[in-house]
Parts: sequence; structure tokens; C-alpha cells
Amino acid sequence: MNASTFATATAWSYGAALVAYLFFAIRVAVGSRRSARARLLLAALLATAVWAGLCLPVGLAPSNAGQLAADVADVVRYGAWYVFLWHLMRPVDGLPSDSRVSRTAFVAVGALLVASVLLGSGVQLDPLGGAPEMRIGFLLRLMLAVFGLAMTEQVLRRVQPRMRWGIKPLAVALGGVFGLELLFYADAALFGRLDADIWVARGLANVIVLPFVALATARNTGWTVDLHLSRRAVFHSTALLVSGAFLLAVAGAGYVVRFFGGAWGRALQIEVLFAATLFVVLVASSGRFRSKLKVFVSKHFFSYRYDYREEWLRFTQTLSTENSPQNLQVRTIVALADLVESPAGMLFIRDADRGFVASTRWNLVSPDLADRADAALPLYLERTGWIVSIPECRAEPSRYNGLALPDWLQSLSAPWLIVPLISGSELLGFVVLMTPRTAIELDWEIRDLLKTASRQAASYIGQVRASEALLEARKFDAFNRMSAFVVHDLKNLISQLTLMLRNAQRHRDNPEFQADMLATVEHVVGRMNGLMLQLRTGSSKPVDSPRHVDLCGIVRRVCAAKAEPRISIDIAPGAVIGTIAHEDRLEHVIGHLLQNAIDASASSTSSIRVAVEHRGEHSVVVVADRGTGMTPEFVRDRLFKPFETTKPAGMGIGVYESAQYVASIGGEISIDSNAGVGTSVELRLPRSDSPPGAQPMPMKEQAA
Repeated sequence: MNASTFATATAWSYGAALVAYLFFAIRVAVGSRRSARARLLLAALLATAVWAGLCLPVGLAPSNAGQLAADVADVVRYGAWYVFLWHLMRPVDGLPSDSRVSRTAFVAVGALLVASVLLGSGVQLDPLGGAPEMRIGFLLRLMLAVFGLAMTEQVLRRVQPRMRWGIKPLAVALGGVFGLELLFYADAALFGRLDADIWVARGLANVIVLPFVALATARNTGWTVDLHLSRRAVFHSTALLVSGAFLLAVAGAGYVVRFFGGAWGRALQIEVLFAATLFVVLVASSGRFRSKLKVFVSKHFFSYRYDYREEWLRFTQTLSTENSPQNLQVRTIVALADLVESPAGMLFIRDADRGFVASTRWNLVSPDLADRADAALPLYLERTGWIVSIPECRAEPSRYNGLALPDWLQSLSAPWLIVPLISGSELLGFVVLMTPRTAIELDWEIRDLLKTASRQAASYIGQVRASEALLEARKFDAFNRMSAFVVHDLKNLISQLTLMLRNAQRHRDNPEFQADMLATVEHVVGRMNGLMLQLRTGSSKPVDSPRHVDLCGIVRRVCAAKAEPRISIDIAPGAVIGTIAHEDRLEHVIGHLLQNAIDASASSTSSIRVAVEHRGEHSVVVVADRGTGMTPEFVRDRLFKPFETTKPAGMGIGVYESAQYVASIGGEISIDSNAGVGTSVELRLPRSDSPPGAQPMPMKEQAA
């Protein structure tokens, strides 16, 4: 090995060791539990990193000082790992220890380390193989390597059997390091020189064993916190390793083909490599291969089959993806199928009329299927909540209490599992999953995971169904509310027509009554057309805009329509009092208040007063009677709420609707009432003076 090659190899080997151990030391320091073992492990890792860093100048720019620093760091590295191994051998769980033997061993090892520094340091390494003969120093280093192997063996032997699984990777790693050191210094002691090739290989060898140290660290939670090797990393690393091994084998085969292929050798080699590359791409993209590899990794590298954190995050993300083109039911099938590598599935949802209906399919083409709500399978799922393995149920029905599988399962190609979707104690549905791409043993872990995930999915589906039911109920509530207002308006219009028909027998020959009757009928027709328009538009609000209206004219028209002699109108002569409102709606409000006064005044001698006046910025309409009245508590707590009334046949909508409309145009209704005394209602509206040049319309023209 020439000087240039030696320098390059040193840079790569010890540079990789420096970076790897420094990075891992930082990772351990960040996750340290602040225990003694964690600190000793961190010290050993840092000592190895320092040793690797000081070995770099030895290969790049050799000098006595650099060689001495590297040798001292090497001995310190030995000592750090010794202390860590000694701490692992300390007694645990109350086992006795011999402190005197420990002190003696420490003194002996300390003396050996000091002697190694004094007698075995400063050996100038020659890249071409030559070096001064310092066999005593080489023998001391050889003894250190042997002592390290002995300590490693003792750690593995003395540790409790239940902890050996966690220590074994560390023992393999340190056994490999001390074994290489034994070979290195045995060769040096035998030939009187250091082997440059082995010296270069030491750095990379320490990098190779570092994953074993990391694995032991992950298995012993007392060394570091949450050091975790994810299943995804193991899966991709295993896939890369398998692909690399295959490509190396193909490369070797290609070399053989080229060597023995004569003139066609190079062309055949290219063909072999091309075919192998296509094969790797095909296998890597195969769902069956990936599924088998995941099962292999889970079985042989992890104590549990699933990485629950990753699986649950993926499951929740699949269910809650709002911008997915798949609806919630399809996402439910996909989320459950991904847990067991199932390629297809079908979701049955409870229907009020047909039982459980196959509402959604994923990667399946099958006819419409359904099962009665009182059939054997739904009743069994709702009673037990068990996950049914279809092949197992067919082979051993006794394990499922003699459950008879439905006939419609025969129409599916390869049904495997039936997963119930239970929310609370109600069976919302169930999912039928098809046989996975690779054989998976249905053990307790898969059953528990699917059971928990299915309940989560059922809660999502139940929440969506409840939201849809609530929205539908709100739509019906809005429709019923609008219908109640319309029915109330129709009742008032019918009351006007009934009163008109009652008086028609007595006044049908009176021309004035005939004119008023025509005006009333025309008014009722207009109101009913407005109600029909509200029903078509689905709104309880007026469809036109408010405008200036004459309150005096509206009051006179309403009083005339009631044809009640007890009503007295109190309006100043020539008064023009207006507001901004919808004329028909405001007429309806005043008519309702006046009708309430008439209904409350049972005695034919009870007078009813209606007045219109200005009060500052308001136009006020007052309707007062001396009828039965209401209690102050009823007025305060119940009067302005819907469906609250004192009338035996009332609906309790009129006052609520009137108050809502008056408030919408900036007005207010106030009521002063006492039981047995009477009621006074004040309707305060925003004042609006009559437009310039406007004249009050005659009553009949206004009615038109």
C-alpha cells in the first residue's frame, strides 16, 4: 500500500468512525436518563470518537506527536469500555459482590493501562509495513485485548437470563472489536511491526459494530430514553439489503458469463444486468412481496407485530382526510384493510327497512347484498363484538358457538374476516375483508388492533350519521316553523271571511257592505297569494322591501274589517302618521293585536280603544281593552315565546311572530296587563313623515 492509498483509506475509515460515534454520542446524550450506565456509555462513545479523530493525522500527516496522541486516546478508549463493562457486571437485585476483588482488579487494569501508555506508545507506523521493534508494547496491548474479551464474556455469563437478550448485541459488538485488536497486536508481536492494512481496517470495523451497540441501547431503557428503530426503517433497510445482495449475485454471475462467454461475453453480461434490474423493479413494486417482507420483519426483528404509534396515526389520518375523493365509508374499509394487508373489502350499514345493506365496496365488483337485522350474523356480532375469521368459522363452528354464516358470503371470491362496527352497544354495521396478499396468522394482537380500530371507525360513522340526522331535523324544524306562521296567517284570514259571511245574511242588500265585502275578499286573496309565494321560496320573511306606510289608514282599514261596534278609534283629525314597514305585514300585526283584544273582551259591553299618535321619534299604535288580562309573570316569562298562549284554541304563534317582525324593522312591542283588569298594548315604530304631496288614500282604494 503506497502513501497516497494509505492516506485515502485512513481518511475514509477513521473519518466514518469519527462521524458515526460522534453522532451516536449526541443522540445518547439527548436521550439520557441521567443514570450511571448512560453516562459511562456516553463516555465510551466519546472516547472512541476522539480516538478515531486523532488517528486521522497519523494516516494523513504522520508525526511522533500525532502517533503518541493516538496511542494515548486508544488506551483511554480501552479504559472507558472497561469501566462500562465493569458497571454492567455490578450486582443487581440484591446479589452479593466482593468489593475487595473489584478494587484489586481495578488496580491491576489501571497499572496495565499506564504501562501500555509508557511502553507501547509512540510506535511510528510505516504505511509500507516497516516499524521499530517494540514487542513489549505490543504484548501489553495484546493483554488489554485479551482482558477486554474476558470482561465481555463475563458480562454475558453473569447477567441474569432475562436480561441476556438485551446485552447480547453489545457483547457481539465488543467481542468483535477486541477480537480484531487481539489479531492486530498478536500479528505485531509476532512479526515486530504493525500491519498497515489491519490498522486502516480498525476504524471501519468500529463503524460496522456500532448498529449492534445501538440495538443493545434500544433494548435497555436504563441506558437511554426513547431510542427507537422504526419498523419502516428496518423494512426499507431490509429491502435495500435484499436488493443489494441480489444485484451483487447478479454482478458475479455477469462476470462469470463475460469471462466464459468469449466474444459474446460482454453483450451477455449487459443482458443479464438489464434483466436483473427489471426483475428488482418488478419485485420492489409488488404488493405481495412488500407484504411478505413486512411480515418477515415483524416476526424476526420486533417483539410486537405492529408499530402502534405509526399504525394509529396512519389509521386516523385515513379516516379524517377531508379532501380525499373517497367518502368516509370507503375510507373506513381502506383503513381497516391496511392494518392486515387486505386487498379489498365491503361495508354493510344498518338500514331501517332492509337491515344491513352492502352500501360501499372497495376493489370489489359484486351484486347488491343485504342481511336482515335479526339474522344470525348481525345478532352474533352485536352480542359478542368478536371478529369472525370466516375460514376458521367454517372449519370449527364450535369456536363461534355454532354461528351459521350467511349464504351471500359464497358470492365473494375470498372472504377472510368480518369486523363489527360497534358504537356504544349498537351495531352500526360490519366490514368484510378479503384474504390478504400473504398468509397472516390471526392472533390476539391482530384481533385487539382490529377491534380497537373498528370502534374508532364506528364512532366516526356514528358522528357523521348523527350530524346528517341533526341537519335533516333542522330542515324539518325550519319547514314546520314556516308552516306554523303560514297556518296562523291563514287562521286570521279565515276569521275575517267567517265574520264577513256571518254579517252577509243581514247586510247583503247594503251597497256599502257589499263594497266592504269585495275589498275584504280582495285583501284576503292578496294575503293568500303572498303566503303562497313564501311557501314557494321557503321563507317566512317578506319578499319585498319595506316602504313608507300610513298607520292611520291601516288602523281604520283593520277596524272596519273587524266590524266590531265596541271598537273606538282615537286619531286626531287630519293626522298623517307613518312608518317604514311592509304594509301587509304591519296590517297583519295590528289585526292580530286587535283580534286578541276582541277575544279577551267576552262581554258585549267591554270597550276596545285603538289610538295612533306621535311620540318624539316614534309612531305609536295603542290597542287597549278591559278584558280578562294576563298575569305579569305570564307576560314576562311566556308571552313572547312560541307556542305559549292563554286561549283554549290558540296556537301561541301570533305575538311571537309579531314581535319578531316589529323588531326586524326597528320597532318594539310593550304590554301592560293585569288579570281581570285588561291589557294595553303599545306598538312603537320608527317615525316616517308622509312623502311630499302624498294624500291619504280612501279606505276602499287602500284595500285595493
